[in-house]
Amino acid sequence: MSLKALSQRLGLSQTTISRALNGYPEVNEKTRQRVQEAARELNYRPNPHAKSLATGRTGHIGLILPMEQNLLAEPTFSEFLAGLAYYLNEHHMDITILPVNYDAELDAYTQLALSGRVDGMVISSPLLQDERVARLAQSGFPCVVHGRTACEFPYSYLDIDNKGAFFKATSLLLDLGHERIGLINGDERLTFAHDRHQGYKAALEQHQISYDPALTYSNSGMREEDGFIAVAKMLMLKPRPSAFVMTSMIHALGALRAIRQHGLEPGRDISLIAHDDGLPYLAADKFDPPLTTIYSPIRPAGYEVAQMLQHNIQQNDPLMAKVQRVLEVELVMRSSTRPRRV
Repeated sequence: MSLKALSQRLGLSQTTISRALNGYPEVNEKTRQRVQEAARELNYRPNPHAKSLATGRTGHIGLILPMEQNLLAEPTFSEFLAGLAYYLNEHHMDITILPVNYDAELDAYTQLALSGRVDGMVISSPLLQDERVARLAQSGFPCVVHGRTACEFPYSYLDIDNKGAFFKATSLLLDLGHERIGLINGDERLTFAHDRHQGYKAALEQHQISYDPALTYSNSGMREEDGFIAVAKMLMLKPRPSAFVMTSMIHALGALRAIRQHGLEPGRDISLIAHDDGLPYLAADKFDPPLTTIYSPIRPAGYEVAQMLQHNIQQNDPLMAKVQRVLEVELVMRSSTRPRRV
């Protein structure tokens, strides 16, 4: 079916049909839904070349992939990418993934933005000071950051309250009588890990517990082995920690192994809380014992980042396009967390 035929079928102009299908804000929601439902029922697909000529856009968003980091092998990144892809598929958009060497990553953002190949870009895992964000934000090129960074220019982002989440988790353990609490964290050059450490420290301070650097571990890896090594090392301390808060479910797998190798029982001798990104094959309630978590699924975040980016692309005024959201996280109590044994 052609655009003209769809227009005649609905009694709407071709311009209105095109704008409704491309998410333009001036089309009211009732009309947009009517057009989208009709397009699905009649299996209408816009011609990508005609669409590009009409809108001046490619229908592609960009994502830079540093080859040394092997992000496609990381479960959380794959889930985030799945969320992006789901939205893009719904809206007949595509993604251009550009693999680059690490030393060429920064220039690749500028070059891709200037190439005309993409309409906007996604940036994930921002550093505390991130030149990638600064360059794109200063240029006004549409982009959305999954996370936050210190930047003097306005930019769009979607983040979770990492500091608040780890403050809640650590406070819960403190309220249950735990005073020696280990933190198993990610790479603290990244904003999310830095904020989680700050939340942990803030909870200790509020409860008047001295901060002990020996009870914190940070590493760029998100592997089961990292969780095992960190927890095994901390359990050798005297006095040993009675609880752990961890930045990923993958770390929790290693933590459980280390605890049991020390002859201790998770959930009875040692309490555990992990951050849960909603990975489908690491369900917290299926662990032994079921894990208390701070829960914020990452796949819906990928979907929303793509939605925000499409909004940015469609706005003529870059300043009006900026959307900044911080999501709360849910603290889910399960049997891995109990009062400290005296």
